Amino acid sequence: MVTLPTTSVLPAPWHSENGTPPPRRLIAADDTLRAEAAYRSACEGTALLWQGDYPGALRLLHAMRRRAERRRPRSAPGSPAEAFRQHRRERARLARVLGMLLVPLGADHHVRLHRAPDVREACRAAYGPLLDNRIVSLRELLGVIGAHQWRTRGVEVPALGARIHPHYGVFSPVRGEYVDLVARAPLPPAAHDHPTAYDLGTGTGVLAALLARRGLHEVLVTDANPRALACARDNARRLGLADRIETAGTGLYPPGRGRAALVVCNPPWLPGRPSSALDEGVYDPGSRMLRSFLDGLADRLLPGGEGWLVLSDLAEHLGLRSRADLLGAVSGAGLRVTGRLDTVPRHPRATTPDRADPLLHTARAAEVTSLWRLAPA
Repeated sequence: MVTLPTTSVLPAPWHSENGTPPPRRLIAADDTLRAEAAYRSACEGTALLWQGDYPGALRLLHAMRRRAERRRPRSAPGSPAEAFRQHRRERARLARVLGMLLVPLGADHHVRLHRAPDVREACRAAYGPLLDNRIVSLRELLGVIGAHQWRTRGVEVPALGARIHPHYGVFSPVRGEYVDLVARAPLPPAAHDHPTAYDLGTGTGVLAALLARRGLHEVLVTDANPRALACARDNARRLGLADRIETAGTGLYPPGRGRAALVVCNPPWLPGRPSSALDEGVYDPGSRMLRSFLDGLADRLLPGGEGWLVLSDLAEHLGLRSRADLLGAVSGAGLRVTGRLDTVPRHPRATTPDRADPLLHTARAAEVTSLWRLAPA
């Protein structure tokens, strides 16, 4: 094991899609480095640049994960909100420690390790063109590979009768219950004469595609993530709906496009700060997107139009937002609730007990996802 100088630490430029800063300290590592020493170095903030073969890097990463999970602190008694914050802090610590195992990536997107798989197509899809060699986190690279597998296979969406293909960094519609709500909610009266809709924060474009399949002739989609807009365009093309679905920028509401019969928004369900690009589909800092949707809705609806807010009550069970807060934001925006459709989750995290995080499992088991039908008061 050779210690590298702390100045000019990396032998090639650092690359992180999540915006993780480059490590300050680095050691070269191979199979002679014991897993306990590797884990201790990573906890202390020293990164490990792997110089063995690719399977050896995977073995070390798994060994580090086992040690991290064995030493995870038990949840301290307290409020659900504090227990959840502790859970997030521990998840962030785990990501930080495991992100310290680094591998070299060539300018042609191949992993420069013996016995490494061909990941060039996956890396090109996530990273775009690279002008030179890079150093990347093995944990991030595995996420890139997994995301490309999802993109290639697609996710079956029964309500759509088709597959949606998520891109890297775009939240996948694996929880189909919220899509089912949009499939069965009655369209507002205005949609019959003016079949126009907005899908705000479109993600993969799954809800936009469903609205187009339901007869909305023009569906404008927005998302703060440019990757999501590209993903929505790709899925619209795959489904033969490119003539009905139009991307309309990274703002929340489409600029200069007037009113619509239907405005749909499925914002991140939990108030909180995201720690990665993918987390932006889960966490909404200060509920900013939720409140911006509500505050702007009345001025964007045609007479007889509706806004559909698709939202889980998980934040309520975790003590992060109350039902009174939500209803107060609705009335404060000059809106009224005209109806609500509810469904319960079907994903394994809601049905399978989690001994490591019993409180979070309890909240998920009690979760209800709702489609709130809103109109001007």
